[in-house]
Amino acid sequence: MSSSSSSVLEMEIFQYIDAHQSDFIEGLKEWVAVESDSIQPNLRKEVIRMMMLAADRLSALGAIVNLVNLGSHQLPDGQDLPLPPVILGELGKDPQNPTVCFYGHIDVQPAKKEDGWKTDPYTLTEINGNLYGRGATDNKGPVLAWINAVETFRALKLAMPVNFKFVIEGMEEAGSLGLEKLLEEEKQCFFSDVDYIVISDNLWLSNKKPALTYGSRGNACFFVEVECGSKDLHSGTFGGIIHEPLTDLIALLDSLVDPTGCIQIPGIYDSVAALTEEEKKLYESIEFDLEEHKNNSGVKKFLFGTKEEILLHLWRYPSLSIHGIEGAFHEPGIKTVIPAKVIGKFSIRQVPNMDLSVVKQQVVEHLEGVFSKRNSPNKLRVSMPLGAKPWLTGVNDLLYKAARRAIKTVFGEDPDFIRDGSTIPVARMFQTIIRKSVMMFPIGAADDGEHSQNEKISRHNYIEGTKVFAAFFLEVSKLH
Repeated sequence: MSSSSSSVLEMEIFQYIDAHQSDFIEGLKEWVAVESDSIQPNLRKEVIRMMMLAADRLSALGAIVNLVNLGSHQLPDGQDLPLPPVILGELGKDPQNPTVCFYGHIDVQPAKKEDGWKTDPYTLTEINGNLYGRGATDNKGPVLAWINAVETFRALKLAMPVNFKFVIEGMEEAGSLGLEKLLEEEKQCFFSDVDYIVISDNLWLSNKKPALTYGSRGNACFFVEVECGSKDLHSGTFGGIIHEPLTDLIALLDSLVDPTGCIQIPGIYDSVAALTEEEKKLYESIEFDLEEHKNNSGVKKFLFGTKEEILLHLWRYPSLSIHGIEGAFHEPGIKTVIPAKVIGKFSIRQVPNMDLSVVKQQVVEHLEGVFSKRNSPNKLRVSMPLGAKPWLTGVNDLLYKAARRAIKTVFGEDPDFIRDGSTIPVARMFQTIIRKSVMMFPIGAADDGEHSQNEKISRHNYIEGTKVFAAFFLEVSKLH
């Protein structure tokens, strides 16, 4: 396809998308109205209803849709609860075309009006060009933008430039239960002819400049438990004559990180890769408003003063955060009790090259060393209940080049290449199991408020995001 004919085709596609904005927004309104909260057991039926709506939408496009039953899972109270099915959809089997697999999720975080929402979280509401509603940006909006783009080719009776596969789940916000097992089972079947995997479940770094994500940190969560005896004690009767577990725990937690944010666990930085000149250049051109980020966080000062230092410590260096203490009195008022057992909770966001088993060993050895110096008779137990690995890929991958060209076509500028400081287990999951090119392709802006009150996606990002996906299909077709 010549560049001139490609431009004419893109113009036709973009005009159709502009003309059908209202239809696309109405579709998002219908999806946002479903309270598909995967966290709360009483709303599981709504998640399953959401999966059926999405399956119907794909079927209407002509896709072959398989709703895969994942069985059930057990709640802490012993109750068995059915897992929502995972959608495996397929559209097009032209052997001359590349096959792109899109992953998204249509479950959402909990939301209530009284939590601080300005509008009903399950009624999509447009205010000043922003579409407010739970799931608008995480992740119903991006999933629909992809479907809208496919739908545009069908409506215009255009030949599909690529073959499509869809993996859409309803348990991402609750840990993607059952997904990893399904990917393993289907890697030689459903995924056997997949060339590329695209995930659109994160945000730009900027409010205005598009971005492509090529890495994320992992997360190792730890419990450090200190136990004194079998029951809580009165601080007047026993205070001053026993080794208090909360005193031990505070000393242990205080030993983990210094006031500059530097982790104090010996060896923790040993395997962190050195910063290359090529990577360093990526940071220089990134659009990042330090003051805006500070305002969004509600703090007065960061640990670092430059854009480069902030991004390096968010993306490619590990961090340690202390999250809370279980067992200690935390309610309003005063309760003069010595708790019998307390559990400190913290996590380490680890980066590529850091081995989870090594990190766990380093943490355990450090805490046991600090504890032994206190000569406390209390019992210490350190555990790592959750360990998610980091993800990293190359920005020079053909898939990223195709996405970059699509973004330049739609938004008129090159994207920032960014990492994500949080953990995106599904990217690592696909990369490890399917072993094909994986790309994170966000369309939401930095201020969209995913997981927060007043979550939104702007009309501009939703509609232009639909265009950029359509342009991306054309660019991917040129790779083959």
